[in-house]
Amino acid sequence: MQEQATLTRPERLDRLPFTRWHGRLVVGSGIGWALDAMDVGLISFVIAALRVQWELSSGQMSWIASIGFVGMALGASLGGLLADRIGRRQVFALTLLVYGLATGASALAWSVGSLMALRFLVGLGLGAELPVASTLVSEFAPARIRGRLVVLLEAFWAVGWVLAAVIGYTVVQASDDGWRWGLLIGAVPALYAIVVRRGLPESVRFLERAGRVAEAERVVREFEESAAGAPARGRSTAEARAANDEAVAGDGTARGSAPSDAPSTSGSGDQEPPAGPAGLWSRPMRRRTTAAWVVWFAVNFAYYGAFIWLPSILVASGYSLVQSFGYTLVITLAQLPGYAVAAVLIETWGRRATLATFLVGSAVSAGLFGWAGGTTGVLVAGMLLSFFNLGAWGALYAVTPEIYPTSLRGTGSGWAAGFGRIASILAPLAVPPLLAAGGKELTFAAFAAAFVVAAVAALGLPELRGRALQEDG
Repeated sequence: MQEQATLTRPERLDRLPFTRWHGRLVVGSGIGWALDAMDVGLISFVIAALRVQWELSSGQMSWIASIGFVGMALGASLGGLLADRIGRRQVFALTLLVYGLATGASALAWSVGSLMALRFLVGLGLGAELPVASTLVSEFAPARIRGRLVVLLEAFWAVGWVLAAVIGYTVVQASDDGWRWGLLIGAVPALYAIVVRRGLPESVRFLERAGRVAEAERVVREFEESAAGAPARGRSTAEARAANDEAVAGDGTARGSAPSDAPSTSGSGDQEPPAGPAGLWSRPMRRRTTAAWVVWFAVNFAYYGAFIWLPSILVASGYSLVQSFGYTLVITLAQLPGYAVAAVLIETWGRRATLATFLVGSAVSAGLFGWAGGTTGVLVAGMLLSFFNLGAWGALYAVTPEIYPTSLRGTGSGWAAGFGRIASILAPLAVPPLLAAGGKELTFAAFAAAFVVAAVAALGLPELRGRALQEDG
């Protein structure tokens, strides 16, 4: 009998246990992710401080917040395209350098206009970094724990927000120049870009597509050698597929099966989606792209509308600047258990059920926050909103890269995030008129409605728990 065919490199990665190289990749990428979150979170504290120091109007505050998201929308779209062309690691390092330098330069801003210009540059880097990092981790993670690892990566966002809240509470409000020192601390990512460039591996799937086969083989061997004695090769493709079928048996599908909108990879004659943005709207991709874009848009609107304005809303509600920053820190801490629960459920319930459930929880929590009275009510409702909202973010970042084939993965993730950033531009601008029209109650009712829309759209995403990532061809 002929020998079975050996595994492909992606299949060899899929059959590995969790190794120290996986841990290194998640932590290394996660630190970059946390620094990104720290920068996004810092601006909410800076705006609250400048409102007093520079006597900013609500309109000026909105534009300082929104201009960064204009850059993020453009950065996410361009970053995804570049990641599919020059590599995930290269773009990841470049984005850290761009937004780190721009954040440090923001500490020297002398006017609203100069701060806005620099925040746009910050946004370019921030927007490109997130979808590229999640794509890189997705392409290395074994199928059976891929969702969990991406949620753990996203959990570093909470670490960054906590750091931002600590800096806001201890540095930003400490003096008139505290906001400048806070932004100067935000220049750290520029230095960390060196670590990413030298210490993290490039995606094996990208390397193979680029014809860098020897480098791809070296990276796979490094992961295999870190697997505590697991054999480097030897299981047949048939055996690997049987193991994968067993891993996804609870999902009711075999490895070769797919949702109704999934492209065929069996060579039956279905056309491979074209590369680039046009491929996102090809017949096999358009349903999942539509669902993903709606979820990204609605979640961005509700999340950034609520959390960018949170310190300022608390100040407007009668709390002092110090109290506002302290309460925001407490509310932010609830993000960590939200990620932890999502990381467990995403591999037991599945991506779609976890995402939809956390979005419904976010909607209820937003409504509770809008009508919360007193310090206890505000803190409890705010912590519930943090818990459910950031758990939903973790599930969303897990599902987005895996719904596209390798040639579209960076582009698909980047353009979904980029479209979502349009909502993050609009949200800070929408808050002042919403507050004027109906106060905190109407504002958070609008956010609750956005979460409901996202939950419904999430049901249109394919369920790919335990499935191998789709390759090209």
